[in-house]
Amino acid sequence: QLVESGGGLVQPGGSLRLSCVASGFTLDYYAIGWFRQAPGTEREGVSCISSVDDTRIYADFVKGRFTISRDNAKNTVYLQMNSLKPEDTAVYYCAASLYRHGSLFPAEHHYWGQGTQVTVSS
Repeated sequence: QLVESGGGLVQPGGSLRLSCVASGFTLDYYAIGWFRQAPGTEREGVSCISSVDDTRIYADFVKGRFTISRDNAKNTVYLQMNSLKPEDTAVYYCAASLYRHGSLFPAEHHYWGQGTQVTVSS
C-alpha cells in the first residue's frame, strides 16, 4: 500500500512537500513516480526516481521547481514543490514501478496510492 500526504491549499509562488509512504513492502526495490491529474485531463507524469542509481527524471513543466528524493530508511519518497503555479493544481499520486530505472508513463507503474489534492490559488 502507498499513502500520499502533504497536499493542501497554497498561494502562487508557495511550496509544499508531498510524502509517499509504503506499507507492506520496501520501496527501495522499486522506481517511484509522481503523477498528477486535473479534472478533465489525463494523468501525467511529474517526476520519478530510479531504484538502481537514484537517477531522477522530471517533466519539462516542473524542471527547476520540483525535486524528488527518497529515504529508504523511512520507506518514503518525497516531492518538494517550489514556485507553485495555479496550473499545478491537481490530485497528485505516487506509484511504484518494477521497471527499476524509472518512467513517467502511468502504464509502467504497478502500485498506486489514493492521491492527495494540491490546490494553488490566491
